Amino acid sequence: MAALNAVPGSHFLAYELPETAFSAARVIVDRQGTAIRVYVDPTSCKVLKQVPEEERFERIIFKLHGQLLLGNTGSIIMEMVASWTIVLIATGLYLWWPRHIQNLAGILYPRITREGRVRWRDLHAVTGLWVSSFLVLFLLSGLPWSFVWGHALSRVETQFSHLTSVPDWEIGAVSERNRIAGRSVSPQQTDTMPGMDMGSMAVSDNSISESLNQVVTTASQLGFTAPVLITPPSAGGTAWSVRSDTQNRPNRISAVVDSSGSVRSVQRFEEKALTDRVIGYGVAAHEGHLFGRANQFLNLLVAVGLLTMSIAALALWFRRKPPGQLGIPSVDPNKKIGVGALVALIVLGLLLPELGASLLLLCLASVLSKAIHHRYH
Repeated sequence: MAALNAVPGSHFLAYELPETAFSAARVIVDRQGTAIRVYVDPTSCKVLKQVPEEERFERIIFKLHGQLLLGNTGSIIMEMVASWTIVLIATGLYLWWPRHIQNLAGILYPRITREGRVRWRDLHAVTGLWVSSFLVLFLLSGLPWSFVWGHALSRVETQFSHLTSVPDWEIGAVSERNRIAGRSVSPQQTDTMPGMDMGSMAVSDNSISESLNQVVTTASQLGFTAPVLITPPSAGGTAWSVRSDTQNRPNRISAVVDSSGSVRSVQRFEEKALTDRVIGYGVAAHEGHLFGRANQFLNLLVAVGLLTMSIAALALWFRRKPPGQLGIPSVDPNKKIGVGALVALIVLGLLLPELGASLLLLCLASVLSKAIHHRYH
C-alpha cells in the first residue's frame, strides 16, 4: 500500500521478488497507462525511489537499439536495415569467393603487411568471411522483434500451426506496462488506452496486500531465476502469475498460483512449442545471455569485426572514388542478372517483406527514370 499511496491515482500492476534479503521491495504500479517502479524499504515501508519504467536506462537503450527511439516507425527502419544487410552479406561472400586458389592469404587471413588497397580489401573481405555467419544469425534472431516480420510470424503461427499463444518477446513497440502485464504485441493490436482495465484491477487494491503476501511466500520457494515478476489475476480470474523474466530465456519458468498460495500449474521452457524454443534460444544469444560471458565476448568480437569492415570499406571508397564524385560504379548495359541471382532475390523478397517492397520500388524507379530519359532525349 505504501507504493500505491506514493503514486496517487495508481493501481497495482506487478511485484518484483527481491533478489537478496537486503534488496528493496520493488512494486510496479499503473497510473493512467504509465508503469512506475516504486522502491520500498521492506522494514520501514518507506518509499526510497520511484521511476517510470520507460525512463529507466536499460529501457532507453533497448528502444534505441531496436526502434531508434521512434516506436514502430523505428522498428520498420531497423528491419529494413537488417534485410538489406543480409543482401550485403550474400553479395559480399559472392565477391569474396576465390576463383583461383594459390594460397590462403587474402582468403582466410588478411595480408596486413601489404600496402595500399590490398590491405584494406583484405581487412574488409576476410573479416567479413569470419563475421558473416554470426552476423546473419544475429540479424535473423532479431527479426521476430520487428514490427512487420514479427507480426507476420505471429499470424502464421496462429492461423496454421497454433504454436504460439502469447509471444515471449516484444513484437514492435510495446509499452513496458503491457510487457509487464504479459502482453508482448505492438500497440496497434493490443495496447489499451490509459485508464482502461488491464486485468490488474480484477483484484481491488484493498485486497491485494493479503493475497500478495501468500503468493510472494510461494514464489520465494519456487526458486525461479531472477528477476521474478508477480502479477495479479486478469479480469474475471482468480489466479496470480509468477514468472521468471531472466534474459537467458531457456531458464524462464512461469507458474499459476492461487491467492491462497497453492500452485495450480508450472510451465517450463522445454514444454513450449518448437518455434518458441528456437526463437528463445536466438533471442538469448542475440542479447548475450545464452552461454554467459563467452556469449558476450563473441558478440563483442562480431561488433568489432563489423566496425573493422565498415572502416575498411570507407577507406576503399575514398581511395577509388573520383574527386568531387560519389564514385558509383557504372552499369554495363550488356550485363544481365543471372537466373540464380534472380531466384535468390525473389526468395529473399518473399521471406523479408520489407526487402521485397523496397526492391519493387527500386525497379519502379528504374523504369520511370528510363522512361523520362527516353522522352526528353
